[in-house]
Amino acid sequence: MDRRTFIASTTFAVLAAPVAAAGQPGKTARIGWIALSPGPTSAQLEAFRSGLRERGWTEGQNLAIDLRWGDRDGARDLAAELVRLNVDVIVTQGPMVFGARAETRSIPVVFGFSGDPVAAKLVTSIARPGGNVTGVSFLALELAGKRLELLREVLPRLLRVAILANQEHPGEAAELRESQAAAGLLGLKVQYVPVRRAGDFEGAFNLIEREGAEAIVAFPDLVIMGQAKAIAEFATRRRIPAVSGWAPFAAAGNLMTYGPNLDESYRIIAAYVDRVLKGANPADLPVEQPTKFELVINLRTAKALGLTIPPLVLARADELIQ
Repeated sequence: MDRRTFIASTTFAVLAAPVAAAGQPGKTARIGWIALSPGPTSAQLEAFRSGLRERGWTEGQNLAIDLRWGDRDGARDLAAELVRLNVDVIVTQGPMVFGARAETRSIPVVFGFSGDPVAAKLVTSIARPGGNVTGVSFLALELAGKRLELLREVLPRLLRVAILANQEHPGEAAELRESQAAAGLLGLKVQYVPVRRAGDFEGAFNLIEREGAEAIVAFPDLVIMGQAKAIAEFATRRRIPAVSGWAPFAAAGNLMTYGPNLDESYRIIAAYVDRVLKGANPADLPVEQPTKFELVINLRTAKALGLTIPPLVLARADELIQ
């Protein structure tokens, strides 16, 4: 497996007291954080804070972070609170970015977004966002085929794969095309199973069972991740492996994940915040795309499924859940 590293467009270093958003020495920079509840794990929030500390931003000294948690419907109200607080930057996660962008076109907004920000009309282009919004996209289309290849390595006789995907997720159509093309090359038959919300999963599971899928590929987004445990329970009961793109999916009891390192992604988000606080224009900061990936395998789940993971696959793993 090619283990690559994120190529950040900036170094993230301020050793003395940083120059705050308005360029005024000694001013405390104020960051507003809006995330889904439940949202990023404490590890990801700590990765964001750690990235800021590494670059000289210390809470209680030259930095304040106002945390807000909620759902998509309340995102605009949460953003309005932060606008009234006159924060220097708003950091958003997933669909919460839409509420933040709707509430302000002047305060910089830095996102962590699982989909295609161009398709979502958040930015004009990856290279030049063109507004007050930029950040990190977790979408990695080139991995769609690699997840299917991993499944084939684990199950050499695999023929039928169910693709579980949020139909409303920006970038889902492109990821489906990539998966279907890779499946064709591998001689796999794909069953597309769309969902939109938590209430859709029971019907999706019934459809997967009825069609006799031998494995599940779950496209990573917050709707899917919110049901990771339910997917694991269904897959274990059916004795079929389920794979996706974010490590928490494997931690929830599914067989494996291959995708961006989310903790590292939140460090990159911190890098963007640093640049903005020092005066960079979000319109000119290209959206970062993942180039550092991790393979996580849940060996407990493999045992429960009666699977033996090939040594070559184990050797490529970044994390093994015992």
